Amino acid sequence: MRSFYSRAVVFSLIIILGLLSALPNVLPASTAQHLPSWFTDNTFKLGLDLSGGSHLLMQVDIDDLRLNNHQQLAEQIKDALREKRIFIQPIAVSKNQLVITPKDTNRLDEIQQIVRSFVKDPKGGLALFSLEDDSARLTITPTKAHSEKLTKDAVEHSLKVVRQRLNESGLVDPTITKQGSDGILVQLPGVDDPSYIRSLLGTTAKMTFHWAANADSKEVIQAKGFDTEEVYALEARVVLEGKHIQDANLVFSQESGQPVVSFVLDKEGARLFTEMTQNNIGRSLAIVLDDEVITAPVIRSVIAGGRGEISGAFTVAEANELALLLRAGALPAPLNVIEERTVGPDLGSDSISMGITTGIIGALLVLLFMLAIYGSWGLIASLSLTLNIGLIFGVLSLLGATLTLPGIAGIILSIGMAVDANILINERIREETRRGKRAFIALDAGFKRAYSTILDSNITSLIAISLLFMFGSGPVRGFAVAMAIGLITSMFTSISFTRLLMEWRISKMPKQALLEISGIKSLDRLSNSKIDFMRGRFIGITASAILSLASIGLFFQPGLHYGIDFSGGTVMEIAAPDTDVEQLRQALQDKGFSQAAIQEFGDDDYYLVRLPMEGAEQVASGKTVDEIKSAVTEISAQASFPRVELVGPKVSSDFRDATILAIVFAGFGMLAYLWIRFEYHFALAATLTIGLDLTKTIGFFVLAGVEFNLTAVAALLALIGYSVNDKVVVFDRVRENLRLTPDKPMLELLNESITSTLTRTVFTSVTTFLALIPMAVAGGSAVASFALPMLFGIVIGTSSSVFIAAPIVYWMGQHRLRKGLPQLRPSAEEMQKKLDAIM
Repeated sequence: MRSFYSRAVVFSLIIILGLLSALPNVLPASTAQHLPSWFTDNTFKLGLDLSGGSHLLMQVDIDDLRLNNHQQLAEQIKDALREKRIFIQPIAVSKNQLVITPKDTNRLDEIQQIVRSFVKDPKGGLALFSLEDDSARLTITPTKAHSEKLTKDAVEHSLKVVRQRLNESGLVDPTITKQGSDGILVQLPGVDDPSYIRSLLGTTAKMTFHWAANADSKEVIQAKGFDTEEVYALEARVVLEGKHIQDANLVFSQESGQPVVSFVLDKEGARLFTEMTQNNIGRSLAIVLDDEVITAPVIRSVIAGGRGEISGAFTVAEANELALLLRAGALPAPLNVIEERTVGPDLGSDSISMGITTGIIGALLVLLFMLAIYGSWGLIASLSLTLNIGLIFGVLSLLGATLTLPGIAGIILSIGMAVDANILINERIREETRRGKRAFIALDAGFKRAYSTILDSNITSLIAISLLFMFGSGPVRGFAVAMAIGLITSMFTSISFTRLLMEWRISKMPKQALLEISGIKSLDRLSNSKIDFMRGRFIGITASAILSLASIGLFFQPGLHYGIDFSGGTVMEIAAPDTDVEQLRQALQDKGFSQAAIQEFGDDDYYLVRLPMEGAEQVASGKTVDEIKSAVTEISAQASFPRVELVGPKVSSDFRDATILAIVFAGFGMLAYLWIRFEYHFALAATLTIGLDLTKTIGFFVLAGVEFNLTAVAALLALIGYSVNDKVVVFDRVRENLRLTPDKPMLELLNESITSTLTRTVFTSVTTFLALIPMAVAGGSAVASFALPMLFGIVIGTSSSVFIAAPIVYWMGQHRLRKGLPQLRPSAEEMQKKLDAIM
């Protein structure tokens, strides 16, 4: 009993810590304020689809970044050549290269020597650029390493600038993270109109100072005025850069009383500014922000001390924003919005209510089912599942994870799949009891036999989930995290906590007593009889192949109903009181949106508007959304926009590529794992069967008209995990029976294995089905692409384990027998026996 008590202490501590970690999420504010912050701050966050807010994915303009870098290099080379009295044609600069053409080709070697000093990495290492001359000109091309470092540095600098701009703007808890190699993801809780943030982050804020051109100026550029039609002729040479601005603030001019921006330069900038103004009294100095002249005052006297003012007929808001931009610093390159998603707070609260309601109903249905089939022993499984839910939220809190609506779906699905472990354990114990073993022996044998099956099935599911996390984005990652945590905690509660409770209960029973776990008698009779499932193998394979071929045909014609994630474009949910579809359609047509698809759904005067893919420029500007909002508010002043999604061409193509990779890698990952754990024909049978399951599910998407979006991808990968989980249970029993009776005919052995796992198969399918039904019925459009295909997939995946996977294993196994190969690789016990015999 010492082992029992030591395990009880350890498991209790783990459970208490997990539940305490989850506790701050449900504490009332009045109680939380009396507790230490390190405890109350340990909570998970709500995703924007639950809390409301905006999500902006911005991409650093790499082309502009490289062009600016090459222009700076060209200026440095040009100045160096001028000092050596080497004359050249204007340097041809592009984002990919620089081309120098000398006026005297005999001096090309000298030019090359000078240029080499500029293309070396000052910190050592490889050259930043490669040089190539063809006797008439010199071509300078950036190396791949330099381009990658330039991008990396620009993204890191942009992250700092974006973070400072948002922090100074007064927003509550913005989340800013790097995404991919050149993306920045900005999440803004509570912001349901991100147009101001678009403007704030889309402004490069590159400030430069230029002298007005005169007769002595060599290179002259034209720049238009800020909010004016005036055009200024300026010297191209930058005499002072905005990076020297140390601080900037909104003040009011003592002379005019108008808002101006007062700035302070750093030490180097102050010195340069003093010299500039001292040597150029009487000249106009233009202050240029993002290629627009804000002001061009005439220098009347020396300006010392490194202080100055920028005036330009600003409003208070404009002056304040300019000061904020200057304080935060300039972006190294423009940031272009390539994806925007906005959820209103009301829609977010509705999603929370829906998620909690469907989750509770689904969990209750599962718990009631367990009580119904296993009686008082089902109560132990139900308690284990309840603790599992608490531990899931505890781990989410410890990780500081973000809970999204797909994350709630992942938790609900993990509850359904967690029951599988408890069912496997109970069914194994019942089998051992039917063989006449006493309670403790039956319990120990049942857990030992179930352990490897639980491990295999969960690892294969985690392979699919990990790939979903790697290739997914945003809410889909939330689904992967929640489900992965659910699978891991369920292994702990089912193997450790459930066993502890069952041992405690058995300890109260008489020593010679048998452990009686109730079930469904009709299923028990079926499991104890001999059902010839393999008799229908030809019909099963033929029917599956026909359905899969038909589904492939449906994929091409009429095709999937792709969501915005894959097709790109704009989707807006609009609540416009006292309107109808025709009014809305006419209003949008008047604004030039004749291609808009409008449908009514949900409450009265509630519409879904879709527009096809637009160019990257329209997505970056957000002009389409602003014009639609303007058109709708003209016919309904009280209109609101609960959800706005805008996806550009790059994002949609990235999602397509990531989806294909995720599904392919999931297949290969599980193939490799099953090959290691079983044999290649078992692994190949499972992989081929899953391929057939997926094609039929794609056909379901087409026939049911369910939108294929990122949530649908989550469903497909979850289905892969669920389907292979089911097949592993059957294969594990086949492996066990092969080792016990290797000489038994394969058809008979397969039938016995399928029959003996039939109870588990039915119970697991029913519980997962029950967990998902509330979400499918009441979950709404947000999770329809997940719940409905999963319900279909459960039926397909369960039936394919019996009628597809098993026949494939049989035919491939017969082929191995004809070649004289064993059905299974030697087990660890057999290998040890052989080694002992040799020794």
